[in-house]
Amino acid sequence: MTAPLADDDAPAALHVTRALRIPFDELEWRFTTSGGPGGQHANRSSTRAEVRFDVAGSPSLGPRQRARLLERLGPVVRVSAGEERSQARNRALALDRLAARLAEALRVERSRVATRPTAAAAARRVDEKRRRGARKRERSSQPDEDR
Repeated sequence: MTAPLADDDAPAALHVTRALRIPFDELEWRFTTSGGPGGQHANRSSTRAEVRFDVAGSPSLGPRQRARLLERLGPVVRVSAGEERSQARNRALALDRLAARLAEALRVERSRVATRPTAAAAARRVDEKRRRGARKRERSSQPDEDR
């Protein structure tokens, strides 16, 4: 969804949907050491990236978008990534996760339109029920005529 950040050709905004682009100056970054194995590199390098987006105070959101995000995600959205050894890759992962989470929360569910089953579908259902009943009747123990 987003391009990795480079110094010269960095995108000016995080592209979430066609209708929503969040300027990078609205995002707050925090970098910490990523836990787990890795020796001295993991203990001394701040490679884990956490990005924070203030939904309630963002000027780039429209009223409907803000209401939907507040309802589904709350006033602040936090996403972190610490799987990679590089801070730049973790930063790109965090941006992708943030964009995916925001896009999923903004998605409008289509309402289901109830339809009636076709006559052929109803006939298939009844026929299958009849066959299933006959199969069960065949399984039942029948009295032996030899006794």
